[in-house]
Amino acid sequence: MAVIDLNADLGEEIGDDDAMLTLVTSANIACGFHAGNPATLAATCRSAATGGIRIGAQVSYPDRSGFGRRFIDVAHDDLVADVVYQIGALTALAYRAGSTVSYVKPHGALYNTVVHHEHQSAAVVEAVRSVDVGLAVMGLPGSRLLRDARAAGLPTITEAFADRGYRPDGTLVPRGEPGALITDSADVARRVVRMVTSGTVTAVDGTDISVAAQSICLHGDTPGAVHHAQAVRLALTDAGVTIAPVG
Repeated sequence: MAVIDLNADLGEEIGDDDAMLTLVTSANIACGFHAGNPATLAATCRSAATGGIRIGAQVSYPDRSGFGRRFIDVAHDDLVADVVYQIGALTALAYRAGSTVSYVKPHGALYNTVVHHEHQSAAVVEAVRSVDVGLAVMGLPGSRLLRDARAAGLPTITEAFADRGYRPDGTLVPRGEPGALITDSADVARRVVRMVTSGTVTAVDGTDISVAAQSICLHGDTPGAVHHAQAVRLALTDAGVTIAPVG
């Protein structure tokens, strides 16, 4: 029987976090660099802890005005410090809520950059490893980040995206380009069931590509996010898939 984790980006002061926390098994909680404030992040950690939801630190470039979606050519040591700082802050808030941070997931432009960028990937991995060698790293299958994390002895979690379009090379279609977002809940649910049960998805050019995912990301900040998540969870259950944290 297939088992899949469902994760969502939370603590960003947009979207319905309370509703999403009833549907997911992992919460990627913002760390204040792209969104969120200490009180909001503390409350999100408490809600996740109460619901038994696994907490992950969603680290980002320091880019609140751009919601972390703009590339920054940051120096190695600066990026290491930024990531360590964010993990540390969320770890303290999670601890106070009676939980812990169990994985790290980059956000936005940083997520896309470390798919290929040698130096920024190395900085993120160095930061995670320096905080806790038991922290898992969540990222795109085949990415530089996950290869570097495994080489450094860190656990990894591969993920796929419920509502994002894919290029033929397995990377995400950039936001703003045609096919970047899937907006129909039924389409989203069908795609996810196929990804989980067959390990494939149709790219924007019509070709079928492989997606080896242990977790599915359900964006909490997109229009209709809760409806998407409800449809995905129901479709997976109907398909006999077990929904639980993995990795």
